[in-house]
Amino acid sequence: MTTKDKFYQYIQNLQDAITTKLEAIDGKAKFKEDIWKRPEGGGGRTRVIENGNVFEKGGVNISGVNGKLPKSMQTYFKVGEVDFFACGLSLVLHPKNPMVPTVHANWRYFEMYDDNGPIIDSWFGGGQDLTPYYLFDEDAKHFHQTCKTACDKHNPEFHTTYKARCDEYFYNAHRNEGRGIGGLFFDYCKASETMTMGDWYNFVTEVGDSFLDAYVPIVEKRKKLPYTEAQRHWQEIRRGRYVEFNLVHDKGTLFGLKTNGRIESILMSLPPHVQWVYDHQPEVGSEEERLIQVLKNPKDWILK
Repeated sequence: MTTKDKFYQYIQNLQDAITTKLEAIDGKAKFKEDIWKRPEGGGGRTRVIENGNVFEKGGVNISGVNGKLPKSMQTYFKVGEVDFFACGLSLVLHPKNPMVPTVHANWRYFEMYDDNGPIIDSWFGGGQDLTPYYLFDEDAKHFHQTCKTACDKHNPEFHTTYKARCDEYFYNAHRNEGRGIGGLFFDYCKASETMTMGDWYNFVTEVGDSFLDAYVPIVEKRKKLPYTEAQRHWQEIRRGRYVEFNLVHDKGTLFGLKTNGRIESILMSLPPHVQWVYDHQPEVGSEEERLIQVLKNPKDWILK
């Protein structure tokens, strides 16, 4: 089986595992499935959950698209006219309770071909990251430790490298703060002297398999905590920063829009209720301010 077929099968199975588990946690809402086709080639399976007991909105989407690489992306990748194949699973979950963090994850594979068909380039990418509204240190440690455990099975340097890249990538430069408290981010994972594409497949799927272990215990612990209207208000303000990142900086959104991607799937990541309050400043010494301080100064959550 080719790498692309093997990975596409993997993300289909992972989507099933994740949506089944999240429905069980929510206890009310079910994922609505939408099978779609891309006119230029390929398609996907979008699954969206809304207005649940736990999840206000979320999506766990897979896609596999192919065809001629659009002009805008030829310039981006510095190539001429080539064919491409891209597949991946992308998820974003926006819980209702502000004590439960938003989470995002993505695992993907990309190939480019010349006119005769052979692969001229291929790589894996992905990661997972956590965006809390109220900071529970033990949750942050758990999420990062789960990421590190997955990385350490493949290379002792991966976690340090990909955690730093995550802090760097999910950063709202116009706000001088991180979108969240990070996790892992890796891209252009290509065959090298030390890693075959098979090795990269094993690494990326290890991280994918770790997602539920990283996130579910946090949701279970926080989903029934009480919260106030003021805390919900803060959550909606912070969600605004999430939207800003996705629409201004995110490369995945940009790629989707420039390859005539399916707009409903691309914008699935946006939360349903958001606020932009002019020059909002959290109260000095508050939990809200503590979160901002960490977003401005990323922490190493795992004690060495």
